[in-house]
Amino acid sequence: MTPDTVRLTAERLDLGHRGILCELHRDPRVMATLGGVRDDSWTDSMLDTNLAHWETHGFGLWIFRERSSGAFVSRAGLRHVKVEGRGDEVELAYTVTAPFWGRGLATEIGDTLLAFGRTHLSLDDIVAFTLPTNRGSRSVMEKLGMRYERDIVHHDLPHVLYRSGV
Repeated sequence: MTPDTVRLTAERLDLGHRGILCELHRDPRVMATLGGVRDDSWTDSMLDTNLAHWETHGFGLWIFRERSSGAFVSRAGLRHVKVEGRGDEVELAYTVTAPFWGRGLATEIGDTLLAFGRTHLSLDDIVAFTLPTNRGSRSVMEKLGMRYERDIVHHDLPHVLYRSGV
């Protein structure tokens, strides 16, 4: 079962996605909201971590493509994370490529993934976080019904933490 949306198809993350992820992580527009541009070795490490997550938990990140064109739109999914080094949370993670900004796709993906988490993974509680200045992502979280919980530090940067299910 994949979390396809009305406008997008989802593919389980795999090594074949390395090229499009390297391009995504080199895009300064996108990465300005994720702590800065990353090199290809960072993408390799990210891929290794997220593929291991799939093996351990049976879920993780997907690649989302536009149904009509097959174009790469997003990497997004649900994954276990530690928040401020404590506890085990499940994060709703999403990153949309710049050409697809402003079309409501992050909200569409987020809504589908939250429903997938509840229905297929029996998750009652899911978090999401972003840099405090990322108004677009904060707006998505709020549209999804997530509520601001607190300020946190994640990867040595200030973030705001939102939570669904409370």
